Amino acid sequence: MATVQVLVPCYNYARYLEQCVQSVLDQDGVDVDVLIIDDCSSDDTPRVCADLMRRDPRIRVIRHETNKGHIATYNEGIAQIRGDYFVLLSADDLLTPGALSRATSLMDAHPNVGMTYGQPISFTDVLPPARTSSSSTSIWRGRTWIRHMCRSGKNFVVCPEAVVRADIQRRIGGYSADLPHSADMEMWLRIAAISDIGRVHGADQAYYRVHVLSMQRTIHAGVLFDLDGRHRAFKAAFEKEGADLLDRDELYGLARRSLAIMALRHARELCEFPADNDAPPAQYREFAASLWPGIVATSGYRALVADERHHERSALQAALARHSARLRLFAEREIFNRVDWHWARYTGIHVPRFYF
Repeated sequence: MATVQVLVPCYNYARYLEQCVQSVLDQDGVDVDVLIIDDCSSDDTPRVCADLMRRDPRIRVIRHETNKGHIATYNEGIAQIRGDYFVLLSADDLLTPGALSRATSLMDAHPNVGMTYGQPISFTDVLPPARTSSSSTSIWRGRTWIRHMCRSGKNFVVCPEAVVRADIQRRIGGYSADLPHSADMEMWLRIAAISDIGRVHGADQAYYRVHVLSMQRTIHAGVLFDLDGRHRAFKAAFEKEGADLLDRDELYGLARRSLAIMALRHARELCEFPADNDAPPAQYREFAASLWPGIVATSGYRALVADERHHERSALQAALARHSARLRLFAEREIFNRVDWHWARYTGIHVPRFYF
């Protein structure tokens, strides 16, 4: 059976840790080795770790005397990879039954595949039922998969559903400390630059917990922050030495264009629905122009400039306009959200929505 090293970084997630680790220990068809790294938690994590180690010899624990942060913790675990495959599983997430067997079976059959992922399930408290029967699989050439990411400007992989071939992970090294928000996206791009990418269809591969204390909601929040993080990930991946991508300039340009269009679209929505906790539309417009100067010649850019000039309309006019726009945008979003979600769920990639 394939051996899978599962790294579980934990910082003050004692209440989730046991459930997370048990989802790994219950995996069938593979040998698992669990490494928990407690990044100097101040809660009950040390006691939970001690209990887990006493109950199962497949668990190892490292405790930091000082908090080192998530990137340093990830890289410490990567440096100690054992076995054939590697999974990074946050202590607040879980694997679905059979996830590792489904992923490693695909990769055992296709040695050229460096990473396999699948559909994650988002949840808050109660685990929803997971699909555990795979209907099919897909394999993309690494460069083809990178092009899909550049065209969409999105990250296709949340994280807990990703299984990486250990040799590939050792070859590319750890996460970039310069990308605290988007290091995982840059990691997937680096993997795809030197190997093919696989996906399990039909089955759910991981549970991704959404809660108010998650890093995405406390540290990495805001649309502009997210778009900038994605741009930094693309930039870092295409500048990385050793990535044999002859068309890297074209791909990087495609990614910048996609992100610029998304920034402009969000700015236009902000003109209709201002948000106190978001950046002003002008900041998004400037960001878009910095990524793709050609966007200033588009009708969408001109419309945004006009929207900004007229944003100080009377209260009544503004209210009527917002109501009309809200109905229109709600219908558009509802249609696109459903189409995009179903397409990503069944294919593993996102559809770029280039409209203003």
